[in-house]
Amino acid sequence: MAEAWFLDRGHAAVDTAAASAIIARHAVRSLYQELVLYPKPGLVSLVDTGSHDDMDASTFVRSLFSLRRYFLDIALAGAQDSEFETLRRLGVDAERRMLAATGGINTHRGAIFSLGMLCAAAGRAALDGAGGWQPGRLRATLVECWGAALSAHRGPAASNGAAVRARHAAPGAREQAAAGFPAIFELALPTLRRTLAAGRGLRCARIDTLFTLMAGLSDTNVYHRGGAEGARIVRETSSGFLERGGTAAAGWEEEAVAAHRRFVAHRLSPGGAADLLAATCFVHALSAETGPI
Repeated sequence: MAEAWFLDRGHAAVDTAAASAIIARHAVRSLYQELVLYPKPGLVSLVDTGSHDDMDASTFVRSLFSLRRYFLDIALAGAQDSEFETLRRLGVDAERRMLAATGGINTHRGAIFSLGMLCAAAGRAALDGAGGWQPGRLRATLVECWGAALSAHRGPAASNGAAVRARHAAPGAREQAAAGFPAIFELALPTLRRTLAAGRGLRCARIDTLFTLMAGLSDTNVYHRGGAEGARIVRETSSGFLERGGTAAAGWEEEAVAAHRRFVAHRLSPGGAADLLAATCFVHALSAETGPI
């Protein structure tokens, strides 16, 4: 392992190994928090398998455990100012381990990318010392260090995401990352914090955040499964839930369950929104950390 101690801009030592361990722990927790949330329209939870017949909660748990080392490694790579190609190779290796753990089922491919890039940014931002993990600094670090490489990067031409972009002109995870994840920092995180400030707790905050993402995100997973009509169903259902007050409204849980059943009936699964929900939970929790930086 490379030397774990670096100097921040104020010349105080930062233990990047300890910082990276904190980052990785929050990354794994955020994926678990997304998994156990319910009602979660169309998505796998501890209650049911949503719109999926090839995976369940245990599949996600196996996948999650396979990714623990990846989040540590990519945070360390970020702290070492690694090039994007190094981060990409770590992601490819993580995807290989995920598929081995799940028997070839894609559970966390999107999270490997989005949450992985945020872990790298958090590793690099740890060098800034106090304040490095605040959302604004985290976002700026991502864009400053890897935004240009992300803009230039082209994923596999045969991927579902590439097909969706070509057919529907729907931007995907790469475009989100290159812009510093506006869906997280401008939509999801403010929603999560507003619900918490209103006193409705973390479960309600995550539900409101998920519906905000489903309403505002061009989710390539949804387009792949349901086309433009599926995207319309997700957007209108989610927007209606929020317009009626979200979790502040009486009977919100029954309405969220009804949305879940509607998505399942149409075989819709907003996996991109789920990935960014986990990433939002990660950013929120990490910003509350005070040590070791």
